[in-house]
Amino acid sequence: MSDYCHQDIVSRRDFLTKSTLGLGGIALSSLLSPGKLLAGTGSSANGGTLDPLHYAPKAKRVIYLFQSGGPSQMELFDYKPLLNKKTGEELPASVRGEQRLTGMTSNQKSFPLAGSVYNFQQHGQSGAWVSELMPYTAQVADELCFVKSMYTEAINHDPAITFFQTGSQQNGRPSIGSWASWGLGSDNKNLPSFCVLLSRGREGGQPLYAKLWGSGFLPSLHQGVQFRSGKDPVLYLNDPPGLKKNSRRRMLDYLKELHSIQYEKVKDPEISTRIAQYEMAYRMQTSVPETMDISKEPDYIYDMYGPESRIPGTFSANCLLARRLIERDVKFVQLYHQGWDQHGNLPKDIKIQAKSTDQASAALVKDLKQRGLLEDTLVIWGGEFGRTNYSQGRLTKENYGRDHHPRCFTMWMAGGGIKKGLTYGETCEFGYNIAKDPVHVHDFQATLLHLMGVDHEKLTFKHQGRRFRLTDVAGKVVNDIIA
Repeated sequence: MSDYCHQDIVSRRDFLTKSTLGLGGIALSSLLSPGKLLAGTGSSANGGTLDPLHYAPKAKRVIYLFQSGGPSQMELFDYKPLLNKKTGEELPASVRGEQRLTGMTSNQKSFPLAGSVYNFQQHGQSGAWVSELMPYTAQVADELCFVKSMYTEAINHDPAITFFQTGSQQNGRPSIGSWASWGLGSDNKNLPSFCVLLSRGREGGQPLYAKLWGSGFLPSLHQGVQFRSGKDPVLYLNDPPGLKKNSRRRMLDYLKELHSIQYEKVKDPEISTRIAQYEMAYRMQTSVPETMDISKEPDYIYDMYGPESRIPGTFSANCLLARRLIERDVKFVQLYHQGWDQHGNLPKDIKIQAKSTDQASAALVKDLKQRGLLEDTLVIWGGEFGRTNYSQGRLTKENYGRDHHPRCFTMWMAGGGIKKGLTYGETCEFGYNIAKDPVHVHDFQATLLHLMGVDHEKLTFKHQGRRFRLTDVAGKVVNDIIA
């Protein structure tokens, strides 16, 4: 029989005796070290596994604005005038090389180059190139670090997003936020250390699954908690009708005692995690409504984030919520924004998509800066791959599409120890290959952890006989972009 299947019967007398003794012990433990009770498994003062950190952290918090679908770098940040000159000409075989294609264009007989229909200008002291689709982002160009030489091996959405979020194209690994929560703990005992918000710019878009913010083989306490825009921001958080607050408290106290007794018998750490989750949920009944209530935000803040910031569930409203979560010391806030997968009608659809994110993304950077939070909060904007420089399907003067392109694409980062006003890496004049300073997905992840004070090779978890880490067996810190 498994240790976890221990079936000893607990008598009512035994239970009440141990409950009386245990309640005092747990209450004392909570008072002495609320962080440990919260995290359940860690050894640091705030419940993290790392004590001390490997480096002095430059980023204490992260807001990751994930753009799901693969934004086209050629329409947003990677200016390629040669493509406009050669629009309609065939992509040279010497440039294409042996690049793998998706099933959507592998049978195309022609690969006509497609220059962007949108204009580009240089902005700020840094002279960063930004397209007319991103006027608000252009205003904060000197706060940003554009990495134009990102690349990945994944060419389809699900494995590509999974790779970015977990370090593996296969399912089942912990997400970045879960690693951060497990390693660093939480600075707020009333909110999860890892929160997730979803939005979409237009109808459709690639599906997103909870595995992207799952904890994998780490304790389940460290999985991301999704916040929604409806009546119940967090599912199953509110008490059912007819259950009074004191009844809920009494039930949790007795349940905690039963779990504690079981833990003493089988030593399953997941039991401690479950106790912490129940207690967290109880505290969130108060903290979540206060955090989600943005009605008292002043008008100038709404004006800064844009008119959609007043509409719950939009990207703008989620950016505002992300700022409020960070203010309350949530460690990792992940936003997913769907709708960037433009295989056809790209000029029209990307305009809608860019409008839905541009103002709020820039406002978030400005807002964090004016509150003194940008210095130690890392903001990340980017998707799972880029788009091809040739048209998918028919190319006309006004319309074209672009297929997935993993070989080069652009992300930007701001704050949290990142050099500002920097453009790092280059693509070739065709925008198809990296010409200088390639940055792999694992390099990005190693750099993110480094900024948070973590050596990506030392944050490991032993599972099924092997030690795993976010960056698997690769990754190097990109020191050139660190301030």
